Amino acid sequence: MMITFQSTASPDVVMLRDLAQYLLGLIGKRLGERGVITHDELPRAIGRLEAAISDDATVEATVETLHCSAGNHRESHNRLSQRAWPFLDMMRAARESDADIIWGL
Repeated sequence: MMITFQSTASPDVVMLRDLAQYLLGLIGKRLGERGVITHDELPRAIGRLEAAISDDATVEATVETLHCSAGNHRESHNRLSQRAWPFLDMMRAARESDADIIWGL
């Protein structure tokens, strides 16, 4: 199932339900049938998502160092930063415009 996030500050962001649930959990929200991230909640939510992305990058770099030799680099195509970037961009744009983000309408 797809979830569509909407804001007057940016184009819609569409993602799979599992990813939406995971990202919302990182920022302290639950995925309900309908929901909102108010403009007042955005600074904290952005900070939490940025911290999670940073933590993921640190863990990935550590794993890469421990398990891969110089000539055997592993490609990671499913990093949190790549999956979260459109949503993070939307949150930043909404923060700058004092707009809310909604889903389920």
